[in-house]
Amino acid sequence: MSEERRRGAGGEDEDGEGGGPGLVYMPFVLMEELLDKLRLLGYDKEFARKMNLKPISRHYFALQTNPGEQFYMFTSLAAWLLRKAGRHFEQPQEYDDPNATISSILDEVRKYGHPIDFPPSKLKQGWGEHAIYVLDRLSDEALRSINFSWMRPQYPEEEMDEEHVVEDDSELTLNEIEKSMAIGSSDVEDADDDEPMLDLEGMKRLNQGKTFESSKPEEILESTTDAADWRLEVERVMPQLKVTIRTDNKDWRVHLEQMHQHHTGIESSLTESRVHLDKLQNEVSRTLEKIASREKYINSQLEGLLGAFRQAQDALAETKEKYRQASGGVTQRSRMLAEITEELEKVKQEMDERGSSMTDGAPLVRIKQAIQQLKKESTQMDVRSGVVEHILLQAKLKDKTLQNKQVHSGGGGPDGFII
Repeated sequence: MSEERRRGAGGEDEDGEGGGPGLVYMPFVLMEELLDKLRLLGYDKEFARKMNLKPISRHYFALQTNPGEQFYMFTSLAAWLLRKAGRHFEQPQEYDDPNATISSILDEVRKYGHPIDFPPSKLKQGWGEHAIYVLDRLSDEALRSINFSWMRPQYPEEEMDEEHVVEDDSELTLNEIEKSMAIGSSDVEDADDDEPMLDLEGMKRLNQGKTFESSKPEEILESTTDAADWRLEVERVMPQLKVTIRTDNKDWRVHLEQMHQHHTGIESSLTESRVHLDKLQNEVSRTLEKIASREKYINSQLEGLLGAFRQAQDALAETKEKYRQASGGVTQRSRMLAEITEELEKVKQEMDERGSSMTDGAPLVRIKQAIQQLKKESTQMDVRSGVVEHILLQAKLKDKTLQNKQVHSGGGGPDGFII
């Protein structure tokens, strides 16, 4: 396969200008060829089983399924192909930098002399014609490193299917008639070859020596067979004398006859259809002309009404605008009314609370109860104060009596002072 085909006719741009519609499906073809090369390299056993990965499908890199998984598969396959080609390339890991991995792979591809005319970012998606191109180049180098050579293809012999046809004695195919005619002609030629040459002079001498006997019958031959019996015999042997040539579907004459029949049918149908289509075209053209003229007439007749309708529409638009503005003012005033009503409700509630508190006698009752409680507590305090004064008076009297007793028992000094 040429380089232009592998790269999708590399001189063309991304939009496919200058190429045929088949270029859209070129990645699928290249992907199938790449899969065949990978199988020749034994990627099923040496790559998929060792890496514990499932084998790729024949359109794996031609369609987008899972970009992350496809990018990992692309880098792993590229590394395996490089090692297969004899290069020392480490197996990429899942968390490696993708830009560094792609740069390393493209450097190895450039070392083999293959051009890279696309940005490395095209390989980040892990699928597409660029990824297939890189893997295809590396697989070619791997096959070249193991000295792989393509052998001449061996085409299987096609066995013709023998059709088992029940042959009838009264039916003959066209091929059998041709064969029988060919055999008959060959037998006649062989008989002519084997028949000895007659000597005319010897025949003359033989005729002179013998008397010639005429073979003409002296009387007219008459049949002694009954006509009815003869007719019955003819009817009995007629099916055997009838030769039916059965056409074979594989015969080119049948196909040619069918082609002529179809051609004649198509021409006759085309002639009839063309007449009907021409009539239909004329009718449609006349109808369109009538519709156009009628439309012009209606427009001319309704010009005044259309002007009045436009004016009415303009007036309706102005009225709608005024209504919208008025509706906006009503909405704003309704909102203000709602706010004022809410404030009025609050004021009414406060006035009700204050009026109920002013007319209620409960506070006065509570004040009276408090005054009585204060009087009661004041009386209790007076009693307690009298008790305390009495206790203090008794204590003073006891102290004074004790001092007097001490004075009388101990005697007193001069001037009546206690020593």
